[in-house]
Amino acid sequence: MSLQLKENCKYALLVPSSMGIRMTPVNGQPVHVSDTFKMTASSAETNVASISSYLGLPVKVLTTFVKDSPIAQFIKSNLKTRHMDYEGPEIEQGNPWGYRHQINIADSGFGSRGPRVLNDRAGEVGQTLNVKDFDLDRIFAEEGVQIVHLSGLIGALSQETSAFCLEIARAAKKHGTRISFDLNYRASFWKGREQELREIFTEIASASDILIGNEEDFQLCLGIKGPDAGGKDIEAEIAGFKEMIQRVKEKFPNASVFATTLREVINTNEHLWGAIMLAGEEWQVIKPRPIAVLDRIGGGDGFVGGLLYGILKNWETEKWTQFGWATGALATTFLTDYAQPADEEMVWSIWHGNARVKR
Repeated sequence: MSLQLKENCKYALLVPSSMGIRMTPVNGQPVHVSDTFKMTASSAETNVASISSYLGLPVKVLTTFVKDSPIAQFIKSNLKTRHMDYEGPEIEQGNPWGYRHQINIADSGFGSRGPRVLNDRAGEVGQTLNVKDFDLDRIFAEEGVQIVHLSGLIGALSQETSAFCLEIARAAKKHGTRISFDLNYRASFWKGREQELREIFTEIASASDILIGNEEDFQLCLGIKGPDAGGKDIEAEIAGFKEMIQRVKEKFPNASVFATTLREVINTNEHLWGAIMLAGEEWQVIKPRPIAVLDRIGGGDGFVGGLLYGILKNWETEKWTQFGWATGALATTFLTDYAQPADEEMVWSIWHGNARVKR
């Protein structure tokens, strides 16, 4: 299957995002006993975009920054090292209780001790993302974008960001840009806004070409019946997911690509990792295979990033999921939340199970 992409575009991939920092204890230690932390810049959407940007495709981030903030400068420098263009307004902090960039405090876990994550998003400047701050006609008509990737994390962050994502989807549709939508349901974001967000997410999903999510995402964001319980039988589990994806396809016929990952945690550092995708009428299934995990955060984003890269490169469908599986596995070997592939060969070596030294 070929997903026809707009030609003569400045950007292969565009991601609206709320940037923040992650604080991670060193040496796999838990937060509550640590006094030394590694700080990295992060967001789910730029995690996705990093696969394309590190492999040479032009990427742009639409975001917002706290004016004169050293954290904002740290984030900007990080995006430059990831070869990403960015655009967004500078918002005054206001006062010590004003705006700031989100903080994600998360350890990596180890062995039988699972990772723990604390999201501190009070006063998050990304909540102010507003369509009035961006010239969407310039971005989509003059500069041109092949795929815009939207995340439910941004879509549900605030009323302003919900409207922003909806307008992004409408503008993309108007100008022939393909839309990728990863539902990313978060109960705390949806509390008290369930009906409003269901309507917004349904409109975005109706305009989307690529829909990504797990069983909870499709059930709680879009009201799709989830898969029947498959127990420990992987064949039954896969069959259940296929049935769910067919129900999604019936409700959202504009989309032509549907994908989800499969993960079973053996322990913190060993997972079984798989994927299911329907592209047109063609199924691609990767049964869960063991992968070694240094830090699990960003693995799902890595899968989406590799999937979109395969689509952007106009590869045959089978390679979309293979590359996505491998970039997801690659992301779990980094202490950043995003994979940083040196080249395509590094990714394909993971797919083929070749971990031999390259000299």
